[in-house]
Amino acid sequence: MKDITAKMKYARMSPKKVRPLTRELKGRSASEALELLRFIPKKSARLFAKTLQSAIANAENNHNLSSDSLLVKQAIVEEGPSMRRYRPVARGQAHPFHKRSSHIKIVLTEGSK
Repeated sequence: MKDITAKMKYARMSPKKVRPLTRELKGRSASEALELLRFIPKKSARLFAKTLQSAIANAENNHNLSSDSLLVKQAIVEEGPSMRRYRPVARGQAHPFHKRSSHIKIVLTEGSK
């Protein structure tokens, strides 16, 4: 069995906000996971759905696999680089804050549930 991967790098969302979806998707069939993501009203769900569609397309075009037989083996969210920004505060000072980014990786495998 061959593992099929898809990555989305530098997604402009904090990894802390994206990680809860990974727990929901592991072990599900790819089509079931895609259907589930369609009804979750969060930006992280849209990012995950886009990456999952890419993984399914990779499996169909590069490995001649059917999308019905694919399972989500892994869904990994890693921390990407942070943009450092500053916000003005009292007495002419500035406080730093970070705009975080994520790297999303989805690994599919062939199998039946």
